[in-house]
Amino acid sequence: MPPPMDGDGGATPTPDALSLFASRLSLRRFEDEDLRVLEAALSAGADVPALLATRSAARSLLQASAAEAFASTATGSVLDGGRSLAIADFFARAFELVGDVESCLAMRYEFLLLRDARYYNDLHLQVSRQEWLTFAKDSLDNGFYIIASKAFANALAHIHPSHPAHLDSANSIEEKDKINDITGLQNLAKSLSAQHSVQTQSAEYMKRRASGVHEKYNLQSGKPKLTGSSMFRLGIKTRNIKKLLHSQERNLGDLKQS
Repeated sequence: MPPPMDGDGGATPTPDALSLFASRLSLRRFEDEDLRVLEAALSAGADVPALLATRSAARSLLQASAAEAFASTATGSVLDGGRSLAIADFFARAFELVGDVESCLAMRYEFLLLRDARYYNDLHLQVSRQEWLTFAKDSLDNGFYIIASKAFANALAHIHPSHPAHLDSANSIEEKDKINDITGLQNLAKSLSAQHSVQTQSAEYMKRRASGVHEKYNLQSGKPKLTGSSMFRLGIKTRNIKKLLHSQERNLGDLKQS
């Protein structure tokens, strides 16, 4: 029997495949058992279109649930530190299961920020240099340059300046090479971020000119303070600008001549 189709002719997920997962999400427990239920739901499709439809539906469920779970932060309510960590970790793993790289990285960043703040003075539980470095490289590879730069800075900060003898040991040359490597990657992230910022501003300027809007555009306007995951998502707006840059520059030249 062919899989059920939605109104646009695409396959729809089997209702039973996600109903249990949706029910567990509504309980807001965010436990490992929920992830096992999600894994089972993701493998319940009869064929590839059904599997993809189930994955898409699961992604939508997770995005809505994550927004609701962290809504209290935006309204000023403070979640218990340990609970916030558990929620961020849960959604990072859940988004990884459904293949949502953007949301997964956003939740990983939120988790690292929360953990770093909570265990800043605990050498055993604080975020390690390698954890920050791994996350920074993942962010850089996926085009989130601003957050990558911040993560590289956090990795460098975990080389304790209070222990200068650390660099005088037998491994000092290797350690200095690591520092130089991290600094180089951070500079690369900053450079790419600056390029994308200029491209974004150019695209916005041309959009306003083409639409006949002549209001003053302040490129230095202040930005509201954002949560870690919200700031991370700002990088989304620049990811496709590079592909359009050459044509946009030509359009801008035509507008200036008109």
